[in-house]
Amino acid sequence: MSLHNKSLGSKGESLAVTYLERHRYKILERNFRCRGGEIDIVARDGKTIVFVEVKTRTSGHYGPPQLAVTSFKQRQISKAALTWLAKQRQLDACARFDVISITFSGQMPQIEHIPNAFELAY
Repeated sequence: MSLHNKSLGSKGESLAVTYLERHRYKILERNFRCRGGEIDIVARDGKTIVFVEVKTRTSGHYGPPQLAVTSFKQRQISKAALTWLAKQRQLDACARFDVISITFSGQMPQIEHIPNAFELAY
């Protein structure tokens, strides 16, 4: 991954954290990594644990950013989520998978939050 893409991704994740906090989510962890995959943001929305994948683009040239959350990526996120829940001893917790799509194509970034974007994937 190029330095530009890493920087863009970090900027998008920071913007997503700010967005979630403004919507009363509690951020539990950022950039959780394990053998099975990674999760950009782990948050709490009320009593629900939310695993958030952030996709950031500079344009919609290749379609909306959320289209990059493929079935393969969903499986990786799901594995990482199960690992996170096990480490926290919260395997029985209510959880969901959200996607936050950010496009920097003008003066203001466009943010789209998609709750329940996908189900647990194996």
